[in-house]
Amino acid sequence: MSDPLNYSAVTPRFGFPLLFSGQSQKEVTVNEALTLIDVLLCGSVEGVVTTEPGNPVPGQAWIVGSNPTGLFAGHADNLAAWTEGGWRMLVPQDGMMVMDRSIDARRHYSTGWSTVSSPNLPSGGTTVDMEARNCLTELVNALEAGRIISAN
Repeated sequence: MSDPLNYSAVTPRFGFPLLFSGQSQKEVTVNEALTLIDVLLCGSVEGVVTTEPGNPVPGQAWIVGSNPTGLFAGHADNLAAWTEGGWRMLVPQDGMMVMDRSIDARRHYSTGWSTVSSPNLPSGGTTVDMEARNCLTELVNALEAGRIISAN
């Protein structure tokens, strides 16, 4: 006799709830999944916090920093999103990127959140190649304008 099929109740990456046959009040499950998708689809956060911010607006999200307190305790590095139903914690996955509005640059997750800051532009020296320096300055400015690296 073959083994019966076993299905998970949640998606493997983000734990979105899944429907199952004969389930009552499916709209609750679907609405919860859509709420979580809505948070991730936008891909932006207001910044990094260690405790819940005051007066959040539904749809706003933050990265939970290290050593969080209050409702965020135990959720370091998670995305904390405020919804009409309260806080939703999402565990980031390697490769995830979000736009951090507080620094106006992207953050990347790979076992922790990181961002790339602008390098120091060359100055001084005994031999000055102005064309190379101008090229480097233009490159850094373009990367900052594209929000690839942070000007902060």
